[in-house]
Amino acid sequence: MAALPLPVCYHGGNITKTSMMISSVPRVFQLATGRNPVDFRSHDPIGCSVVRSSMGQLQPRVGVKIGVKEEKKKEFCYTFRSDNGGIVKVVVVGAKNEKYTAQIEVSCLPQMGTEDGLVLCWGMFRSDSSQLLVPDFVKVPFLENVLGFYAVELEFNASQAPFYLSFLLTADGSEIRTHRNSNFCVPIGISSGHPMPFGVSISDDGMTNFSLYSRNAESVILCLYDGAAIEPAMEIELDPYVNRTGDIWHVSMESVEDYVSYGYRCRGPMLWKKGDRFHMRQVLLDPYAKVVGDFVPDQGGKVSPAKCLAPLRKEPKFDWSNDSHPRLPMEKLVVYRLNVELFTKHKSSELLDDVAGTFRGLIEKIEHFRTLGINAILLEPVFPFDELKGPYFPYHFFSPMNSYGRGHDGISSINSMKEMIKVMHAHGIEVFLEVVFTHTSEGGDAASQMISFRGIDNSSYYVVDGELGSGTNNSLSCNTPIVQQLILDSLHYWAVEFHVDGFCFVNSSFLIRGSNGNNLSRPPLVESIALDPILSRTKIISDCWSPLDMSYMEIQFPHWKRWAEMNTRFCTDVRNFLRGETLLSDIATRLCGSGDLFSSRGPAFSFNYIAKNFGLPLVDLVSFSSSELASELSWNCGKEGTTNDISVLETRLKQIRNFLFVLFISLGPPVLNMGDECGYSTGGSPSYSDREPIDWNGLRTAYGMQVTQFVAYLSSLRTRRGDIFQRKDFLKVENISWHGTDQSEPNWVDPSCKFISMALKAAMGDLFLSFNASDHSESVTLPEQPEGSVWLRLVDTALPFPGFFASDSDSPVHEAAGLLSYEIKAHSCALFEAKRSTI
Repeated sequence: MAALPLPVCYHGGNITKTSMMISSVPRVFQLATGRNPVDFRSHDPIGCSVVRSSMGQLQPRVGVKIGVKEEKKKEFCYTFRSDNGGIVKVVVVGAKNEKYTAQIEVSCLPQMGTEDGLVLCWGMFRSDSSQLLVPDFVKVPFLENVLGFYAVELEFNASQAPFYLSFLLTADGSEIRTHRNSNFCVPIGISSGHPMPFGVSISDDGMTNFSLYSRNAESVILCLYDGAAIEPAMEIELDPYVNRTGDIWHVSMESVEDYVSYGYRCRGPMLWKKGDRFHMRQVLLDPYAKVVGDFVPDQGGKVSPAKCLAPLRKEPKFDWSNDSHPRLPMEKLVVYRLNVELFTKHKSSELLDDVAGTFRGLIEKIEHFRTLGINAILLEPVFPFDELKGPYFPYHFFSPMNSYGRGHDGISSINSMKEMIKVMHAHGIEVFLEVVFTHTSEGGDAASQMISFRGIDNSSYYVVDGELGSGTNNSLSCNTPIVQQLILDSLHYWAVEFHVDGFCFVNSSFLIRGSNGNNLSRPPLVESIALDPILSRTKIISDCWSPLDMSYMEIQFPHWKRWAEMNTRFCTDVRNFLRGETLLSDIATRLCGSGDLFSSRGPAFSFNYIAKNFGLPLVDLVSFSSSELASELSWNCGKEGTTNDISVLETRLKQIRNFLFVLFISLGPPVLNMGDECGYSTGGSPSYSDREPIDWNGLRTAYGMQVTQFVAYLSSLRTRRGDIFQRKDFLKVENISWHGTDQSEPNWVDPSCKFISMALKAAMGDLFLSFNASDHSESVTLPEQPEGSVWLRLVDTALPFPGFFASDSDSPVHEAAGLLSYEIKAHSCALFEAKRSTI
């Protein structure tokens, strides 16, 4: 084996070297089996006060000799008080790829009365001070300099670092230790580091800094992997006196080039009743890692901890030049919700295997978005998630799912996502992310897998209920300071580094809860997001659906006139109306922008939807209505499931048209769900787990072609008549009139009434809309128009394709002068626009 360098002893200008050789030790240090690492708070191997140099403790001190070019060297100064009243000063100087020197100077010792002098006894260790890297302490005599100080200098090869230098002094046959009666100890090749920022970063001094929050851990060990084995190649225990600031553990290393990934071990109590979950053997993922490993479960459904740890690789630089956020006003949005994988994974997408189901796949389908008139896409959660539970159960909040990149790795996924967003922006399309910050994939019982937060500091990150036998669940304590900071840091990261345009917060009702479970009037996290300067130009949307129990919680969400909301009431009332089971006042309120919910914000804050990525898709909403689906508020139009009955199929097609029509002509941004334009079906299953990749062949069917064209038409209509359908403010009451059959007054309180019409006065031309949810036709009389004006029928969902919708440039067959009585067929809707006659 190669030999460790012999310490070099300096005395004034004289250099003394000994000739003994010391056997080297393996670079890989493993903890002794069955032995816990040393508890620094009891043994205190670095129990010292750190004295800053004139340029700061962690700043490099540069020495330059005239005519000689020298490398910059980092210098760290530590000062100890000995147990006999002396002062021990250690200056560690290092240069990359060269040597480390430790200059030890002793002063103010009591007068020594022996000729044996002062002797240094030193050793080296990494994670356990009882496990030295050399068999025994090495003894080196001090030399007295002209100032009366005793000094010695040790020199080490840079390849040996990092390690801790542990030593004591002997004089007159007695041992001298620190005032805490522990060995003197200083780090070599590592420094105390910085508490901020969290995660891995490069400090101003060029060192790699690691920072981790854990209030309740008794000790933290940094584990470094070289890729050659599943066990750490090196473990460095962080000292609570030097490597801890408040509740943050931190350490810096001069070089991590020999290592490929890292994680942490955290030691502490396993007190289930109090919520503590520390497990010393488990290596944990850094919550702030920007690139992560592989979360693919094995055959037993478990994720390999070693494979999912964060690589020690820098985030790739990305060229954002010429990128510009579309900055669309919310009232002008037309949103398309999708799952990155399921959107293009099917072979019918006709994409290459390494493109299908990835961010790149979205770029390849950009013309589909443009055809539909989409100007914003809402991505289901892209954070790394439990593949058995789905994307609404994340492991991590600072990286995209590896499988969404062409190379199926972290770097590829980051680059692919940024490229996708840049291309979307170039085509005027904004990109929103659904985010889940209220819970993780880590379960709340002893059988659940520990990946990150639970093992780092369970009771700080998670809600702890204190019940015997349960202790905690996987719900994050969102309004505690550390979790609040984690969430804000994550949002900042996505907004700044990925140019994300907005966020939809799933299970947002949980964001307003306090530690006691009660709703807070001013939840600090929600307020912080609303008022955050970095997020000031992003869209922030609340969605109170909970993936934990598939439920909605209707609450008065605090908004600070910044928060928009996924309007669940819109979905409920429109579904009920079109199956004939709601009051006319409910549907009228939804058509006009849900003033009961958004009166202080405006209709642009109401994100309206009919179908979502859970529950029944649009086709199934009109095809299945068994008792098990009662909560879906669906109607099968006469027969359950698949049928060849022409009348049932015609009714179903009208209902689909009706849903889309109401969605797009209501005030508030419409949200279209992935696959609804091509007949996507789950066979009547509302379960998210039954979702499969959409079949693009559906776009080439008669259904797909007409629905796609209808959506495109409705999108263009919203733009052309933005004075009505893209309003930031509510319509004025005097510009709206409501009608029943033949211009009679609607019966607002009679649940049997299923027909309503509304007339809208506008400078660009009046509009008249009728909605018939009954099973028989209704007659309506259109309001009289000035001479020379006619009513142009734009939409009648009861007519056959392609004639059920038309633009104002189509044939005058759609025009009728003067007063006009029009028949609104059963289960249909119609739209008329007043125009100057072209005849």
